[in-house]
Amino acid sequence: MERRRTEPFSRRLAALLVVAALQAGCREDTSGPGLAPTDQTEENNMAAHSSGATGSSVRWNRKAIEIFRSRLIPGSPPPNAGRIHAYLTLAQYRAVLAASQQQLRPGRRPALEGAAAGASVVILTQFYPLDAAIIDAELTAQRAEYEGRAHKGEAFDLGEAIGREVGAAVLAQAATDNFGLAPLPTQPTGPGYWVSSGAPTVKGGFGARPFFLRSGSEINAPPPPAFGSAEYLAALAEVRALSDSRTPEQVAITQKWVPFSGVLFNGVASDLIEKHDVGELRAARILAYGNLAAFDAIIGCFDTKFVYWFIRPTQADPGITLATGLPNHPSYPSAHSCETGAWQAVLSDQFPSERKFLNGISREANLSRVFGGLHYRFDGDAGLKLGRKAGRLALRRGIGG
Repeated sequence: MERRRTEPFSRRLAALLVVAALQAGCREDTSGPGLAPTDQTEENNMAAHSSGATGSSVRWNRKAIEIFRSRLIPGSPPPNAGRIHAYLTLAQYRAVLAASQQQLRPGRRPALEGAAAGASVVILTQFYPLDAAIIDAELTAQRAEYEGRAHKGEAFDLGEAIGREVGAAVLAQAATDNFGLAPLPTQPTGPGYWVSSGAPTVKGGFGARPFFLRSGSEINAPPPPAFGSAEYLAALAEVRALSDSRTPEQVAITQKWVPFSGVLFNGVASDLIEKHDVGELRAARILAYGNLAAFDAIIGCFDTKFVYWFIRPTQADPGITLATGLPNHPSYPSAHSCETGAWQAVLSDQFPSERKFLNGISREANLSRVFGGLHYRFDGDAGLKLGRKAGRLALRRGIGG
């Protein structure tokens, strides 16, 4: 009896995901600014599920950040939160969208919260296997909130089943993204070029498959100021002056934005979603667009880094001190600012009344790396522009299959 029910459901879900992917992937540059809508069905579902607590996508996003922070071990490379959150939120969005469109019986739908939870469990357990017990405990607690309500337990379980299947499909997609596998181009040597510390060079998103971009080089930044030019020397002098007179506030700002700006912007996005009472489907959608745009920004950022191989301020002037650890990759552009620009573009589009606030925190994120002695101001300015370009392209092109 159970098998007869499960197999048709699986086939219907697979067909639904194909249709949703095709609808999303065929929009390319036609929709203008804003999160590109998939179709009228999704828009109707967004309206139907936009009231009440936002809950599950935000809940699991925060759990992912909590786990990430628990895995920050001094002297060890941090987990790649940008990649993890990209696939986490992609799975959440696809699962919630599928659950919102799946009609199982009149008056009953899979719980959108269950769909987000099921997808999250699959993704997070894969990336954080040592935290499987913590992840399972979170799911158990969330499921318990639905027990005892009429049909709610069943709805959560149905949603969770959808989420788990979607999560498995997204993991298969992640397994072929070429992240960290592309060989770097030959490194140039001489004045003005970055020199490795001897540790493995951090590749970031170099050579990875993007979600929205047509190539990793599509949004590359223009050349930095010429090494030794008046513009360059002025920027270097600014970093030295800040290093010589660094205030406790500047140190605090530097350390606040370590190690990835995307981690903080996920928190900002979650706070804005709750502040503006955004429903589950739209919440999942905003988080997905922000994280995927930031992932693409990092691809473009590191593609640019390994075009110019630009020298770090501390290598040009050994008298500059650092307020935090120095990542082992070239200076231009700033990866923090690339991520920041992408998030700023997506969140400003979705929360236009918050643009002043978003401009302020984006500026702080940008300057944090100059305060810390890691970057020139032009590194950050170029990174913000690159990231905003990635965000705008994401908003136009939409999430494909």
